[in-house]
Amino acid sequence: MFNSLSERLNTTLRAISGKGRITEDNIKDTLREVRMALLEADVALPVVKDFVEQVKQQAIGQQVSNSLNPGQAFIRIVNDQLVRAMGEANDALNLSTTPPAVILMAGLQGAGKTTSVAKLARYLAEREKKKVVVASVDIYRPAAIKQLETLATEVKATFFPSDSSEDPVTIAKNAIDSARKQFADVVIIDTAGRLAIDQDMMDELSRVHAAIDPVETLFVVDAMTGQDAANTAKAFHEQLPLTGIILTKADGDARGGAALSIRHITGKPIKFIGMGEKTDALEPFHPDRIASQILGMGDVLSLIEDVERKVDKKKAEKLAKKITSGAGFDLEDFREQLGQMRNMGGLSSLMGKMPGMGAIPEAAKSKVNDKSTMMMEVIIGSMTFQERHFPKLIKGSRKKRIAAGSGTSIQEVNRLLKQFTQMQKMMRKMSGKGGMKKMMRQMQGMMPPGGGGMPPLR
Repeated sequence: MFNSLSERLNTTLRAISGKGRITEDNIKDTLREVRMALLEADVALPVVKDFVEQVKQQAIGQQVSNSLNPGQAFIRIVNDQLVRAMGEANDALNLSTTPPAVILMAGLQGAGKTTSVAKLARYLAEREKKKVVVASVDIYRPAAIKQLETLATEVKATFFPSDSSEDPVTIAKNAIDSARKQFADVVIIDTAGRLAIDQDMMDELSRVHAAIDPVETLFVVDAMTGQDAANTAKAFHEQLPLTGIILTKADGDARGGAALSIRHITGKPIKFIGMGEKTDALEPFHPDRIASQILGMGDVLSLIEDVERKVDKKKAEKLAKKITSGAGFDLEDFREQLGQMRNMGGLSSLMGKMPGMGAIPEAAKSKVNDKSTMMMEVIIGSMTFQERHFPKLIKGSRKKRIAAGSGTSIQEVNRLLKQFTQMQKMMRKMSGKGGMKKMMRQMQGMMPPGGGGMPPLR
């Protein structure tokens, strides 16, 4: 997400570096480029105008402080305005009510509403330790009811059955009554989507809303639709009292216009952001972290949270003990690390959260992708037990067999072995005194020349 905006802004903001003072003259071109970058990212025009004006007012006459040069001062101002445009801080769900707390989900067809119901149910169950019931009042698409039932099983939420012959209001009321009897904490009601906003749809939603009085009414919108997402959310809010937005398919949106436009146009916060198809790919929306990613400064807090939540600690401890005991790091260990990386959203997701990645050219970043890591796992899977545990056995004829078995080439097998050897050396350095610092220096050495990267170790 935000790839094109991030690249354009980083190029633009570097141009102001080296100035002794920020003045109206020397930021005129920079502001023009910022404006174009936002418009190309499909940010709504009123948002762009307000953004540029606010940056201009704060930047002109900004003196160089003891710790910041003008370029850094300007970037800080842009960062602050990005955060302001998206809503200052994460706006959490308001579940402080007599259980069950009712959440009503609305949105157009194809926005990922039913999948978002399941994602939210999983989020609440795993991270908030809530007992969740889900129900569908979409009487127009029996497949939608079946889809929710299947997803509910996957995320371990209780599914309340419904039928296309029933009235939506009756279904919603019965689902809440059932949830109350089960002592559930939360009930999520999935409503019918349409291909476009129509009055019949809005009337039905209003009827359901009035009957169940939800504590949260969330509008699910596709990030790929850009500023149209904000306009659609506004149209819904004019007839239905929305409390927040769930922005879906953000992993496929390289521009980011929706995220930067919604708050300004609707006045409602983005509460969650969907970054993939899997049911665990829903995250609270943190404006400050998103702004940091846009400006290429990474998102260390989210990275730490990913590690805490998704890395198998027992396996990590087992590997650490193995390495420090001198037993070595083999291809089976390497495959496990690749799997852990996949669980954290893949290499591209991790790179987006690492500081300094914004300074690396897109051409260099495009060479690093999740397909290559999946291919490495397939290649290792084609090896015998002995080959995985004793990599030195892998010579000419074995390489040929492994390549044929994995549907790859000998060159790709060689590339994997080379990357494994580099990782093995890194792990050896970690096992010695001051190992972590040594490893970080090694990683710095692997950064592209002039690519920024991590701060120097002292």
